[in-house]
Amino acid sequence: MSHLSYEQRYTIEVLLKTNKSKAEIASTLSVDKSVIYREIKRNCDRRSGEYKALLAQKKYQNRLVTKPKKARATPEIKKRVFSLIRADYSPEQVVGFLKKNNEETVSHETIYSLIWDDKKRKGNLHKHLRRKGRRYRKRGNINDSRGKIVGRVGIENRPKEAEKREVFGHFEVDTIIGKDHKGAIITLNERASGMLWMKKVESKDAEIVKEKLAEILDEIRPYLKSITGDNGKEFAGHQYITDEYCDFFFANPYSPWERGSNENLNGLIRQYIPKKSNFDDYTDEDIKRIQDKLNNRPRKRYNYETPIFVMEKLLFNPKVAFVA
Repeated sequence: MSHLSYEQRYTIEVLLKTNKSKAEIASTLSVDKSVIYREIKRNCDRRSGEYKALLAQKKYQNRLVTKPKKARATPEIKKRVFSLIRADYSPEQVVGFLKKNNEETVSHETIYSLIWDDKKRKGNLHKHLRRKGRRYRKRGNINDSRGKIVGRVGIENRPKEAEKREVFGHFEVDTIIGKDHKGAIITLNERASGMLWMKKVESKDAEIVKEKLAEILDEIRPYLKSITGDNGKEFAGHQYITDEYCDFFFANPYSPWERGSNENLNGLIRQYIPKKSNFDDYTDEDIKRIQDKLNNRPRKRYNYETPIFVMEKLLFNPKVAFVA
């Protein structure tokens, strides 16, 4: 089973506060209910028993750091692994076979590394691989220029006032993906008020996303100060947004907390549009209805005022403070 994301943990926190059962939460997240029971038991606050997404995420990350390392590739293990590679086992098959027979092993990533080292020394282990040693492009490689977003401006250049959440006009943008990666929903939220705008798109094609995002921005053009997105290729048309509307910034890779407001809102949206949903089942009117529902829901961080109320006060009475 894949590990829960911060977005899923935030959804668990929200649903627990609305007295949803663990079975209902599991159904919303499309996971087995045992996952929810285990998650809450392992990551709740030990003193109060309360489940909080941020604490749960921190506990999870701490466990990754302290997690016992896999067995070291000793000469004996190497000898056994290499014999199986020469029998045309893949590294994954080697690991699975040895584990099944209760033999010591190392991870398949380590086995690949051993094979590449052997290749550098003019060895022939790589010739027993299905691809004969032709390596896949490493995902997330910062030096990989293929598909890189041109003209990307990092979040470190964003105005400092955006961090304080005291001024209306600084936004975050993301996309939610439908079942089988078909269709998407653009989610745009304002950082200070929590206001949300949503639009359904037929795909994550950069040109389509740019045009639909522009439709949203046309409605709020006078109030735009900045937009921050992740590094998804669907935002490759950011320069048009910058030229036509406002500055567009990109968060750092693998740093969802830099767009925490949007991550949290996406978790709330999943209450109404669960993961693996077929977006063809949702009309534009459905999407607007969900948007309006969330914008009229009281939020704890605003002393239980609604995002719409907070937006109006920020725009027309900026001296009023809401953040708890």
